[in-house]
Amino acid sequence: MRFRSLFPAAAALLILSVLLTVPASVLVFEGRGTGRLTFVIDAGHGGEDGGAVGSDGTLESEINLAVALRLEQLLGLCGYPSVLTRRTAELVYPETAGTTRERKRADLEYRVALVNGTERAVLLSIHQNKYSASGPKGAQVFYGEGSESEAFAKELQEKLSVLCGSHRKAASISPEIYLLRNVRCPAVLVECGFLSNPGELALLKTEAYQTKLALAMTSACIARHSELEKSYGEGLERFFLYVVRQRNHQMAGQMPCLRRLEHHRGAQGIPWRQHRRHYPEKCAGAPGPDGPR
Repeated sequence: MRFRSLFPAAAALLILSVLLTVPASVLVFEGRGTGRLTFVIDAGHGGEDGGAVGSDGTLESEINLAVALRLEQLLGLCGYPSVLTRRTAELVYPETAGTTRERKRADLEYRVALVNGTERAVLLSIHQNKYSASGPKGAQVFYGEGSESEAFAKELQEKLSVLCGSHRKAASISPEIYLLRNVRCPAVLVECGFLSNPGELALLKTEAYQTKLALAMTSACIARHSELEKSYGEGLERFFLYVVRQRNHQMAGQMPCLRRLEHHRGAQGIPWRQHRRHYPEKCAGAPGPDGPR
């Protein structure tokens, strides 16, 4: 039993020892998973929305995408299928979205539709944090509704503590966050670090640290995979698919992005989206920048 509990961490360390010597451009793997679960990897922001900005001008969206691509590669190496909400820095917006507000809304709706249209989905939304002071640091995981989301977040937080030295605790996410509020699957949002902390910003920009973050996420996915599968019982799955189909039918005539989703289902199309920022002072149980969260 003890050896089984150590396997995810050992596998992650083995992969790390190999990947740190391999250029990112050649880290491409084919997924050979069971097909029962699909990890939906959401690289926050993108397109005209760069998200938070570091003191040196580094965009959050760039780091989010780099970590997301590495996570996809590692999950594929371990045999787990995944889907990305975006693959490039550029996004394609619907012609009907004439204002920035409309484009952001369409992007959010697209991502929700992608997650809810993926059978047996598990969502990992990747972001970077920022605060008004430069002191706060450390990766933190927030979870959506459901006991499995919470358990997954706590497992991932533990892996981030081991691999990345984070001292923070997993916490429930603010109900203001549109994406996690509207998806119908186990879901976590990972704030990988603080762009407002110069030392952590320097780390977040390196390929080695981005790989560590992706490894922590991969290790958590391996460790919780069986329990995540159990959360999709036969009765729950039928209800889930029924609700998604009903919602998709209702939305199809209203959302050009949903018709685009149907065309690209299972593929890696370039979406449009904007994720509302989520700063530490908005987090549940966050009394201050240095308090427990």
